Amino acid sequence: MKIAFIGLGNMGGGMAANLVKAGHEVRAFDLSDEARGTAQGNGCVVFADAKEAVQDVEAVVTMLPNGGIVKSVLEGDVFGHAPAGAIVLDCSTIDVATTRALSEAASAQGYAMVDAPVSGGIAAANGGTLTFMVGGTAEAFARAEPILSAMGKAVIHAGDAGAGEAAKLCNNLILAATMIATCEGFKLAEKLGLDSQVFYDISSKATGQSWSMTSYCPVPGVGPQSPSDNEYKGGFATALMLKDLKLAMEAAETAGTSTPLGQHSKDLYEAFAAEHGALDFSAIIKSL
Repeated sequence: MKIAFIGLGNMGGGMAANLVKAGHEVRAFDLSDEARGTAQGNGCVVFADAKEAVQDVEAVVTMLPNGGIVKSVLEGDVFGHAPAGAIVLDCSTIDVATTRALSEAASAQGYAMVDAPVSGGIAAANGGTLTFMVGGTAEAFARAEPILSAMGKAVIHAGDAGAGEAAKLCNNLILAATMIATCEGFKLAEKLGLDSQVFYDISSKATGQSWSMTSYCPVPGVGPQSPSDNEYKGGFATALMLKDLKLAMEAAETAGTSTPLGQHSKDLYEAFAAEHGALDFSAIIKSL
């Protein structure tokens, strides 16, 4: 399949490379010369203009920083330039309202569209083990699923347009709060004289167990390899977690629901990101 991929950053670069490995012809675009060069080295055909990249493709995948950029790219470079009938897969994490508006605009111009934000971080993007939560019609999901499966280990249809974004924001609200609680538990255990490995061995088999502990432990040298073992470099940047939490809080306000732990987590990550936004979000243990 001929696929355009727009947005070749930390996540998109690995995702595009996995599409090539799966046998697709990937026409890639990014504003960064370095990102385009890496993509070319990974087997993509690179373009200096997004409008050129989407010519004659069957699908367009976007992985972009925020809703404003997604809107600008889709409305300015994809709609009306990609062939009518192509499917658009937006894997960015953006607000639900923008996603639904863009889905309607895509449909009006003859395109199918899904929102397909990801969970898993840079290592999963490179390894092709992402989880995709997908919003869109059943027909659009059926078309998108084989493409997403080439980049991930799980592709789940969450519901209609915007449902994928909703699932991502709710998931990361839980992740943020759980990571902070995990960090607090480890620091308290340390202050009370417990060895971190011993505490891990106990809590990982008890009711305190969570993904934040057993798959992504914030304490170096404990549990499986994680960003904490690399001075909190790589992984999922604190600035990106903060972005997702802000989107989640906006969604909560719009929905009229109370999320006190989510709000407190947002405040803690906001303070930490002021100086450490580039570090993995588990580095918030440094602030305790």
